[in-house]
Amino acid sequence: MTTYTAAVAGASGYAGGEVLRLLGAHPDVTIGAVTAASSAGSRLGEHQPHLVDLADRVIQPTDASTLAGHDVVFLGLPHGESGRIAAELGDDVLVIDCGADHRLESAEDWTTFYGSEHAGTWPYGLPELFVGESRQRDALAGVKRIAVPGCNVTAVTLGLQPAIAAGVVAPDDLVAVLANGFSGAGKAPKTHLLASEGLGAASPYGVGGVHRHVPEIIQNLTKAGGEDVTISFTPTLVPMARGILATATARLADGVDAARVRSVYEQAYGGPGEGEPFVHLLPEGQWPTTAATLGANTAQLQVAVDSAAGRLVVTTVIDNLVKGTAGGAIQSMNLALGLPETTGLTTTGVAP
Repeated sequence: MTTYTAAVAGASGYAGGEVLRLLGAHPDVTIGAVTAASSAGSRLGEHQPHLVDLADRVIQPTDASTLAGHDVVFLGLPHGESGRIAAELGDDVLVIDCGADHRLESAEDWTTFYGSEHAGTWPYGLPELFVGESRQRDALAGVKRIAVPGCNVTAVTLGLQPAIAAGVVAPDDLVAVLANGFSGAGKAPKTHLLASEGLGAASPYGVGGVHRHVPEIIQNLTKAGGEDVTISFTPTLVPMARGILATATARLADGVDAARVRSVYEQAYGGPGEGEPFVHLLPEGQWPTTAATLGANTAQLQVAVDSAAGRLVVTTVIDNLVKGTAGGAIQSMNLALGLPETTGLTTTGVAP
């Protein structure tokens, strides 16, 4: 059995901390360097006190010399910083970018939504993504660069792609409204993220088509078979630390009923214990809750038809730090390294 060494850059942040938590339970990985910028020189336990086994590790500076010599490097860095570090790492190391730098295929979209030069496009780390008649996992075997999707993107894509691929909805009339936990905004100290501002409140952000995940969602749903995809996307901060509840609707194609919709999703994801290991279509009548996915690499879905409005309604829940980021990264790592896709990952949540 081969043991791989993994370094984690951005180890003091939420994404980096979650990667470290999950790697600690991975039987084929040994954790190497942990790095960051402003927190370099301090103990990891000062920033991630829940990572007891790693608490005495000293955080090192994030530079190529520190990250070199590992089999795998996870980059949990702010947008715009991964490209520079990755360019200094050799082609023999598997680099997994948990940031946005390498997700988009269109340089124009990157410049429009991020305002800087595009760093290039890497293989996309959403194994369940529909790509024609295949799925994205087929493109991840043996790769040395992986771009992890945005967390909102994962939830919306998994929710809508079966209906898009089957042609049961109109791809040019999509709406998604999300309830998001605060950890998705990162650890940066900002007034609107203070407990005094967020507790007991819900507030939208990125309204009116300006959110950076919009072009990535369109990119994915186009790959799934949609033509002229348009989506109205509105995320909302709600007072929970983790989790995303994405409610997406789409106009039904003529003649499509609830039975047809249910069949499409069952064929796409399978029932319990079959099909996709991390995407679960719930039994009819049971609705998803973010609590069920807390700490797990699981997406739970439910579908319904609003006959009066002529629309599909699909609700998807994920833990934004696990299936939405770190868990999806490790799932993709497993595929790239030739390991079983589920290695080191759990579908069991933490409740209450």
